Amino acid sequence: MGMNMTQKILASHAGLDKVEAGQLISAKLDVVLGNDITTPVAINEFEKAGFTEVFDKDRIAVVLDHFVPNKDIKAAEQSKRCRQFSCAQKISHFYDVGKMGIEHALLPEQGVVTAGDCIIGADSHTCTYGALGAFSTGVGSTDMAAGMATGYAWFRVPSAIKFVLSGRLSPHCSGKDVILSIIGKIGVDGALYKSMEFTGEGVATLSMDDRLCIANMAIEAGAKNGIFPVDDVTIAYMKGRCEREPVIYEADVDAEYDEVIEINLSEIVPTVACPHLPSNTKPARDLSGILIDQVVIGSCTNGRMEDMEAAYKILNGKKVAEGVRCIIIPATMDIYKECIRRGYTEAFIDAGAVVSTPTCGPCLGGYMGILAQGERCVSTTNRNFVGRMGHVESEVYLASPLTAAMSAVKGHIADPKEVM
Repeated sequence: MGMNMTQKILASHAGLDKVEAGQLISAKLDVVLGNDITTPVAINEFEKAGFTEVFDKDRIAVVLDHFVPNKDIKAAEQSKRCRQFSCAQKISHFYDVGKMGIEHALLPEQGVVTAGDCIIGADSHTCTYGALGAFSTGVGSTDMAAGMATGYAWFRVPSAIKFVLSGRLSPHCSGKDVILSIIGKIGVDGALYKSMEFTGEGVATLSMDDRLCIANMAIEAGAKNGIFPVDDVTIAYMKGRCEREPVIYEADVDAEYDEVIEINLSEIVPTVACPHLPSNTKPARDLSGILIDQVVIGSCTNGRMEDMEAAYKILNGKKVAEGVRCIIIPATMDIYKECIRRGYTEAFIDAGAVVSTPTCGPCLGGYMGILAQGERCVSTTNRNFVGRMGHVESEVYLASPLTAAMSAVKGHIADPKEVM
């Protein structure tokens, strides 16, 4: 029996000819990632274990993004800890105020990660980089500390589910609608500790931003990782961007999968995940009329350039509904600047929205958009658990940027097809 993409990457990084699902391995790491919340804990563990030097200053990325610019004294102290450590260790990829971005948008953009990499990050949405044909997964801060010190991590090789994509998305749908539809179909534990491997002719019709969004939310189905094949779209994205030469792995024709699920992209409709699980999905058209108080467009899931374009398409020349707060957060400084160049930022402000520098802020109920009791938010983020964005009696509805922007204009959950 052959190997799938994830197994091939793990086998190579473990120095083995072959690995099987369930096998315990130690694999060499290409990148170790942490943010301003998880890195201080990892630093403490690193020092407690007696380590004094990281294994490779060029293979570690520390991104201050959750509470930056700092929201309070505790956040300031966490950032200071990261700054001091990164300076002492001469960490090449340290991103602070002025050059930071939301980590899972920033690292692909800056070429820190590439095809064929084995990546761990002390953040659950590290699975994003599978969009580039890499194996990437979230770990705890203790594993991050071990990775920083040794350049290795242990894994139990996951089994895999194969998603065969066909057709093409309609103009009012995006990768967010795809992954919400899939999670609604299989549930939040439908891919528990498995690799979600996306294949089929439909993959070629998806942009890199679509793929990054889909891979980002693999964890919301319980997956160990999500991964896409490396095709012309991937190669074009990586060209002149990545620090290392990409290594392309392809699944064997006789690779073993626990399940094969076919998804016709042309049948995907604008989809919303209702409180309080990403799997509680319904078509946006079935939720029309549910009044909202806030809209957030941004995050590591949907803060990329195509997401800003989608928001602009709806908001340009229109007004955010009275009584609705619309918060737009470009995911990186490059995207932020591009929004200014294209006139998007002015259009957003003219529409009545507020535009923030890059931050995870409201996604995890940190700052920049906390919900009060009884308030409802349509958000392009990735989680809508109880209290995720504020008060335990608030509600978060997950949606695409098109759906979110349309809802901001209407003042209630709305189907973006209304203006298409």
